[in-house]
Amino acid sequence: MVWVDYLIIGIIFISAAISIVRGFMKEVLSLASWILAFWVALMFHSHLSTLLANYISTPSIRLFLAFFILFAVTLVLGAMVNHLICQVVEKTGLTGTDRSLGVIFGLLRGVAIVTILILAAGATPMPTDSWWQNALLMEHFEKLAIWVRDLLPTEIAQHINYN
Repeated sequence: MVWVDYLIIGIIFISAAISIVRGFMKEVLSLASWILAFWVALMFHSHLSTLLANYISTPSIRLFLAFFILFAVTLVLGAMVNHLICQVVEKTGLTGTDRSLGVIFGLLRGVAIVTILILAAGATPMPTDSWWQNALLMEHFEKLAIWVRDLLPTEIAQHINYN
C-alpha cells in the first residue's frame, strides 16, 4: 500500500467516525437540509432579488445576497427541525440503532467522497503517476468513478480519463 491508500482509508474512517457520533438521523437530515437550502435558493433567489431592488442597486450583488439569504435561512430552519427530530430519537431510546445506522451512512458517504475526488482527479494527469498506479485501492475506486463519469454529460465526461 502507498500513501494514497492510507488517505482513502482515512477519509472513509473519519466519515464513519463522524457519523457514529452524530447518528443516522442527524446525518440524513443535515444532508437533506443542505440539498433543500440549495434548491430553495436556486429556485427563489430571483424573486427575492426583485424585492431587494429598492435597497441594493447592483444586480449581481443583489442576486448573490438573495441567494445567500435564502440558503442561510433554509439551512437554519433545517437545523431547527433536525434538532427537534433528534430529540425525539433520543427520547425513544433508539440512540444505539441510530448510531449503528450512522456508521453505515458514514461509510457510504466516505466512499462517495473518495469516488468524487477520484473522478475529479481523472481530469488531471494524476492517473499516470506511479503512486496512482501502485495504489491497491485505486482500481476499485476508478471503477466507481467511471460508472459516475458515464452518467455525466458527454462534454464533461470526455475530459475524465484513467489511462
